[in-house]
Amino acid sequence: MAIKSDRWIRRMAVEHGMIDPFELGQVREGEHGRVISYGTSSYGYDVRCADEFKIFTNINSAIVDPKNFDSNSFVDLKSDVCIIPPNSFALARTVEYFRIPRNTLIVCVGKSTYARCGIIVNVTPLEPEWEGHVTLEFSNTTPLPAKIYANEGVAQILFFESDEVCETSYKDRGGKYQGQRGVTLPKS
Repeated sequence: MAIKSDRWIRRMAVEHGMIDPFELGQVREGEHGRVISYGTSSYGYDVRCADEFKIFTNINSAIVDPKNFDSNSFVDLKSDVCIIPPNSFALARTVEYFRIPRNTLIVCVGKSTYARCGIIVNVTPLEPEWEGHVTLEFSNTTPLPAKIYANEGVAQILFFESDEVCETSYKDRGGKYQGQRGVTLPKS
């Protein structure tokens, strides 16, 4: 398995629709000045956060249960920024929609700009033949409120191409998050 370069990423995005919308290079300037960078990097792709957020709240004293998740544990927000309460988290989604090739595995890591502020971005691997908007989880590990910017870079996607095609893909298994759009809560 080998990590893929910017040349491979561009080819797969343009010719095979792997990332939509797709930015050919690194974007550092936006409509209102500097932005946290997004787009193609040397060996990855920096994804953007959409303006749809679900902010965790415990006003209902719910128990977080991945087998029986209570959607009332979140407050929905559509905004250019999201303020995450201290020691809490929020869910969001990528602007980009992904179509992963059958011989490719994707790993997502947080951007250093957010990590240096105590904000951890968590995403599980994107498996072969998975497609959809990526649901992002932002953990605010600080005792202070933290700000996330919509339509700016939040995480880097790394592409690993195998020298052989997997026997069973996410699509073959009928994965429960296949084709997800918007911020997707846990499914049992």
